[in-house]
Amino acid sequence: MGGRGIVRALVVASALVAGLGALAVQAQDSSYYGPRLIEERARIPAQNGRTIAATVLRPDAQGPFGAVILNHGVSASARERARESSDLLINAAAVFARRGYVVVMPLRRGFGATGGEMAEDPGSCSNPDYRAAEANAADDVMAAYDYARSLPYVDGNRMMLAGQSAGGMVALYTAGTRQPQGLQAVLAFAAGRGGDPDINPGIPCAIEPVARIFDMIGKSIRVPVLMNYAENDLFFSPKVSRQWYERLNASWTDAEYALQPAFGKDGHYLFGDTLGVRYWLPTVETFLARHNVLFARLDATDPDRAPLLALDRVPNIKSDACKSLYRAFLESPGPRAYAVSGDGRCGFAGGLQDARDVAMKQCGNVARSNCMLYAVDDAVIWKDTIAGQGAATPER
Repeated sequence: MGGRGIVRALVVASALVAGLGALAVQAQDSSYYGPRLIEERARIPAQNGRTIAATVLRPDAQGPFGAVILNHGVSASARERARESSDLLINAAAVFARRGYVVVMPLRRGFGATGGEMAEDPGSCSNPDYRAAEANAADDVMAAYDYARSLPYVDGNRMMLAGQSAGGMVALYTAGTRQPQGLQAVLAFAAGRGGDPDINPGIPCAIEPVARIFDMIGKSIRVPVLMNYAENDLFFSPKVSRQWYERLNASWTDAEYALQPAFGKDGHYLFGDTLGVRYWLPTVETFLARHNVLFARLDATDPDRAPLLALDRVPNIKSDACKSLYRAFLESPGPRAYAVSGDGRCGFAGGLQDARDVAMKQCGNVARSNCMLYAVDDAVIWKDTIAGQGAATPER
């Protein structure tokens, strides 16, 4: 790492969850599956002698790999900002890392381990200065971007900017105003500023000042953009987010708007939730394929992994809902389990000690025929019976 100030290096496997703490140092923890990943803590040099705390999640191989700068949102209170952690986006980061990307998650000024004064406060809703706020945030994002391109295992011509909420906004702003070298695409999840679901659900303050930032971005950005939202986003309603997209799209037509179904109590958090993968991952895959950006699991061609990764081999399921739920299973930490029924229903649980029982119960709640486990942890346990001997049965 070239003396870049790494203060902690943890070797873990494919999926990570918040709160691992000291347990994460167990390199062979069998609760995590897929390509081995390395998680590292770094201090990144920034302007005026400052450093920015960051987490780097990368494949355990030489590369070269592409890189994603993944940016966090903005909490309302100073106390919450002090608690900001890369753990909040680590599951989503692992999805990218399994597909051959080094994911750098910087904590901008005023957040988490970086500390200091918040540099991106736009001021009051009545007279906000979003341009100055985004410019300050973009300085920190560019420090992480340049750092990622300097890593020996990163291909500096295969870069992406991504982020959730205000992190999606600054990803767009950085791409448009800084035009970083090697940038291939921007993935903005629930991007925006000024939302307050407690006071005014779905309607952020200063909609028009934020829209003017999208105007500016649209006139200067030069890479494909995906703006991804959920129907029940309580920070930015579909009406508001589509308005912002249209302001950007008025000048830059290589941008796409995706509206996912309602998710949980507040779809604003779809991106960081493991179950949210079932919605945003296919959208991202289709978008990146359309723009010829490499994005495939590193273990996709491993013959030993083929039975587990082959969606078309899962018996009985025909609905898109069950197919997408199996994809969530593949991205989930363990213990994990996936169950199917004879009439095409399914159930899934991940990160639970009783995952088998929960998956079976979930399946049984919607099925009209018996449910059976198809896959548990990192293996398919389903075994077909001899032809003519009846229905398939799982291994006991």
